Amino acid sequence: MYQPSVSHFPRLSVDELRIDAISHEDVTRVVQYFQRNRDFLAPWEPERAAGFYTEQGWKRRVLQLMELQKHQLAYYFLIAKQDSPQVLGVISYTSIMQYPSHSCTVGYSLDEAAQGQGIMRRALAATNQWLFDNVHIHRVCASYMPCNQRSAKVLEAVGFEHEGRARDYLLINGQWEDHLLMAHINPHWRPKPA
Repeated sequence: MYQPSVSHFPRLSVDELRIDAISHEDVTRVVQYFQRNRDFLAPWEPERAAGFYTEQGWKRRVLQLMELQKHQLAYYFLIAKQDSPQVLGVISYTSIMQYPSHSCTVGYSLDEAAQGQGIMRRALAATNQWLFDNVHIHRVCASYMPCNQRSAKVLEAVGFEHEGRARDYLLINGQWEDHLLMAHINPHWRPKPA
């Protein structure tokens, strides 16, 4: 289904999709993605400082993300079609912990025009599997607002299971929002040999 890479800057391929860890060359593309989807994503995301929508802001952010990727502390993936530079979505893995939890948290967003095509489902399945295979992750945690049924369907389709509800969990668009908590467990995880 996907082609793994052992690089700290992986490049995955799923069907017609290209899923690459962010790098210096991607600044303009990711800024265009967030500018284009600013209003569409606002109900689901934290309030953003003005610099979030600028190339200068993303140049700094990409440097930080690349450093985190180099040390396997976080990964930030961009989703695009094989034949197009336009970013269709992003997937971020943060709070990557090794022993004893071997876990991380995932967040994602998808372009308004790319909704309903199975893009996030396929991309998330591939990036989760890459983390399981290459970063020795046992548990990927996710959360979504109860009203976001599209996100619920994506997570369930990829193998996430419900674990509970967190009250006032994240400050989204200026308001504390409850979130439903889910996790995807790596069924093939084994301790690394000593």
